[in-house]
Order: sequence, then C-alpha cells, then structure tokens
Amino acid sequence: MTNARLFHWGAVCSLIALIMLSLAWELVLAPLRPGGSFLVLKAVLLLLPLMGVLRQRVYTYQWSSMFILAFFAEGVMRAWSDSGLSQTLALVEVLLTVCYFASVVLFVRAIRLQQP
Repeated sequence: MTNARLFHWGAVCSLIALIMLSLAWELVLAPLRPGGSFLVLKAVLLLLPLMGVLRQRVYTYQWSSMFILAFFAEGVMRAWSDSGLSQTLALVEVLLTVCYFASVVLFVRAIRLQQP
C-alpha cells in the first residue's frame, strides 16, 4: 500500500468517525438538551468534504484541512469547559480532528511527491 493510499484511508476513516461521533454525541450520549439539540447539524457540515475525500480530490483535501480546524477548536473549548462524558467526547473529537488533519496534509504531500 502506498503512502498516499494509507493517508487517504486515514482521512476517510477519521472523517466518518467524526461524523458518527457528532451524531451520537448530540442525539444520544450527551446532548445539550434532553432529546437532542441543534448542534447535531454540525454533522451535516462534515458531510461537505466527504465525497471529495472519498474521490481523492486534492482540492477538497486542501480546503478541508482548514475547515476541520473549526471542529478542532470546538473540541478544545468543550474539553475545557464541559465535564463528564461530554468532556471525554470533546477529547475524542480533538483526537479525530488531529488524525484527519495529519492524514490530509500527508496525503497531499505524498501526491505532490508522486507527480513529476
């Protein structure tokens, strides 16, 4: 397996895991309000880069590397301010965003190195 392919699958897996985490967090595990909250809509935002990432479009990788930083910031702030399960979920969000960001940067670098 080439490096680019490995980093591609790292980005895909971390993005899908982040979508699932967002849905579970805001609907079931620790919603801000009982029964769920409108913060579940942040999972919809994560769907924006999904097709481009699945199709290995370098442009999508590039803009999503900046896009994901908003979710990193949310995770850091909620890890700092929340407690209990919500704090743990926020730390998982931070971990997934870091994995996604690193995979994206390394994928784009590997693709650039493969080009003549």
